[in-house]
Amino acid sequence: MDPMRNSAGSTSGFLGIDAGTQGLSVIFTDHHLKILGSGGAGYEMVPGLLPECYEQIPGDWERALGLAMAALRKDLAAQGIPLAVAAIGISGQMHGEVLADASGESLGPARLWCDGRNETEAAELTERLGVKMPKRITSARFLWTIRHRPDLARRTAHLTTPAGWIAKRLTGQWRLGIGDAAGMFPIDQATLDYDQTRLADYDRLVAIQPGGPFPPLADLLPRVAKAGEDGGALDSHGAALLGLPVGTPLAPAEGDQPAALAGSLIGTAGQVSMSFGTSVVANSVGDRAFQGISRAVDHFCAPDGKPINMVWIRNGTTPMNTVVGMFGLAGAGTGSHAFETLMPLVLAAPDDCGGLLALPFMDDEPGLGVQRGGTALVMGLSDRNATPGNVARAMLLATIFNLRHGSDLLAAQGYPRTEIILSGGLTKTPALGQIIADAFHTPVTILSGAAEGSAWGAALLAAYRAAVLAGDSRDWATFLDSHHSGQPTRFLPRPAAVKTLAAVHSRHQKLLAAQAALDAAAG
Repeated sequence: MDPMRNSAGSTSGFLGIDAGTQGLSVIFTDHHLKILGSGGAGYEMVPGLLPECYEQIPGDWERALGLAMAALRKDLAAQGIPLAVAAIGISGQMHGEVLADASGESLGPARLWCDGRNETEAAELTERLGVKMPKRITSARFLWTIRHRPDLARRTAHLTTPAGWIAKRLTGQWRLGIGDAAGMFPIDQATLDYDQTRLADYDRLVAIQPGGPFPPLADLLPRVAKAGEDGGALDSHGAALLGLPVGTPLAPAEGDQPAALAGSLIGTAGQVSMSFGTSVVANSVGDRAFQGISRAVDHFCAPDGKPINMVWIRNGTTPMNTVVGMFGLAGAGTGSHAFETLMPLVLAAPDDCGGLLALPFMDDEPGLGVQRGGTALVMGLSDRNATPGNVARAMLLATIFNLRHGSDLLAAQGYPRTEIILSGGLTKTPALGQIIADAFHTPVTILSGAAEGSAWGAALLAAYRAAVLAGDSRDWATFLDSHHSGQPTRFLPRPAAVKTLAAVHSRHQKLLAAQAALDAAAG
C-alpha cells in the first residue's frame, strides 16, 4: 500500500510538532510539504524560582499538545480538509534536562536550555573531556543534579530532552534524533553515537561524587537515531492524545536547531544557516569534527549526523534597532515607519560607513569573552560622517564582524564555506544580504521555497521517514535538495566591497581588543 494514502484512498500528509520555550505549535502539510493548517497552545515557567533558574512541568507540554491538536483540527475542519497523517515529526527546545524513573514517570520539573545553574560543571567537563561543553548541555546539568540533588539523581532511570520526552509519551520508547542527542552529550563522528571514551571519563568523575552510587550515564541516555531511521510509532496513549491511528510512524525527535536547519533545506557541508534577530546564530555544516576548544564555537549534529559548528552572538540586531529608534527621523516616527525611512539610508551608506567603527555590546557576549553589556559605542564621528545611515550600518557591521570571529576560526581549520542561507528578521530588508556577502566573502541566499521554522523542519523529517519506509534510497542531503522551489534571492560578493570591508574588519579587531579597557573605564 502507498504510505502516502490512507485506507479511504485520500492523500495523507505530515504532522510537525514543535515544543518551544513559550509554547507548542503543530502544523499539518500535504505530501508536497505545503502547510494546510496549524494550531498552538502556551505554557509557563515554574513560578517563584531564583534568577537564572528556568523550569517547566513536562505534563504541561502534553496538555499543550492536546490543545494544539484540537486547534489544528478546527482549522482544518473549517477548510474541509481531513487530518490523514502518514508520519509525524517532533522538534523541541534543546539541552533540557528531563528526568524519569524506572516506570517512565517524570521526576518533576525539567530544567531548560536557558537555566544557568551549571556553569561550573560545564567548565570542569570541558577541561576534563577535551571538548567544548557549553553550560546548557544536558550532561552538565545532570552533573549539577548529582552534586546538588543526589536523591533525585539516584532515582533517575532515564534522562532526555523536551522533544525526547514528547516522543516517549507518544511511542513508549526512549529514542532521540542525533542532533538533539548531541546537545545532551558529545557524539563520536566515527560511530555516530555517544562518545564512549568520554562517557567512561564522565562516569569516573561521577563515581567520586558524594551521595552515590549513581547510574552510568550511558544507561540513562536515549537511543540515538538519524534522519530516516525508526523514531518509533504511536502506541495507544500517543494515539489517544493525537487522535490518530496506533502505529503511525514517527521520525526521530529532533532539537529545534537541527529541525530549523531542515526547515531551511540545509544539509550539505559548506552551507551555513545564518539567522539574524535579537541574537544571531550561524550553524555551519562541516565535513569533519572540530579540533580543539573555542569559547566562540559550540558543536552538535545535523539530523543525518554531519557535524554542525554553531557560532552564537547575543548582541544581534538590537544595537542597530536601537540606533533606528534613537534617530527617529522627522516624520518617520518609531517602529516599522522608522525602519522604512532609515533602511534606504543604511543601504546607500558607503561600505566603510564613512570611517565609523562600532561596538554593539549592549549585553554580555560569552563567545567573545565580554562579561557584561555597557560598552556599545560608535567611534570616529565627524561633521562629514555623522549620518543616520552610517551609524546604523556601522552597528550592523559590528555585529557581522563579531559573528565572523567564530566563523574565521572554522575557516582556519579548513572547513568549507560555500553558501550562507540567510533567515530571520534581517530578511525583511533583503538587500542587507549584500553586506553579509561582502563581509564574509561568501555568496548569500534567501530561499523562497522553504518555510523557515522548526515545526516545518519537523514535518520535513516526517516526510523523509515516510519516504524511507516507502523504499526511497536517497540520502538526507539529496532529499532536502529535492524540496527547493521558487526563485531564491542571491547576493554575490563584490570584489571592491570585499577589499574595503577587509580593511574595516582589521580596524574593528583592534577596537575589539580594547573592549576590556573600555569596560574598566565604564566602571
